[in-house]
Amino acid sequence: MYHSVGDCSDDPYRITVTPDRLARQLRWLGRRGLRGVSMSDLLAARAQGRGHGLVGLTFDDGYADFLDHALPVLRRFGFGATLFVLPGRFGGDNAWDPLGPRKPLLTADGVRRAADEGIEIGSHGLTHVDLTRADDLTLKAEVVESRARLAELTGTQIAGFCYPYGTIDTRAIGAVREAGYAYAVAIDPGPLGCRHALPRVHIGQQDTAVRLHLKYRLHRLRRRPVTGV
Repeated sequence: MYHSVGDCSDDPYRITVTPDRLARQLRWLGRRGLRGVSMSDLLAARAQGRGHGLVGLTFDDGYADFLDHALPVLRRFGFGATLFVLPGRFGGDNAWDPLGPRKPLLTADGVRRAADEGIEIGSHGLTHVDLTRADDLTLKAEVVESRARLAELTGTQIAGFCYPYGTIDTRAIGAVREAGYAYAVAIDPGPLGCRHALPRVHIGQQDTAVRLHLKYRLHRLRRRPVTGV
């Protein structure tokens, strides 16, 4: 789970990695015979028994720096990824973060460019709302309208959803499933783990080779296998 790729000198939420750090992390994967792919590609391969050696790479929020800093690194290694964006905030910034610098978000054209480059586009909701606290009307708009807007923009069916803040409950999962998403990603869903609440590992600027190895091992130990994939 990545977010922004760029200058991380002012990063109170630790959501930014530099392009150089990203390259080192992807090189670490490659040296171990692992290849980064989109979530849809990962799940399709797993369903066919071909998931060994594949790692799903995700980038949350749709920061504008994805095109200039993340995409070139992904292309250098021949890796794919999924970019979760907010169609209700195209061309805006991360106004939901009270601390830290304002980071510009991709415009609609920027998202279309990423899709044209082969990056899977997924929904992060319309405006980055905590779905567990949203009323019924807001919840439906966040999951249904965002999917419709992105499908129209990219000309493809939108398969994936990413829960803002990583917060989930059975109501949010039900709404996402009912909206037609094939899968959804969280952070640490606990007992709610299923195809619409897939766990992820946060990766940051401090994750050197040693830390990546530890995260990889600990993740495998503490996550229960996700069924129904």
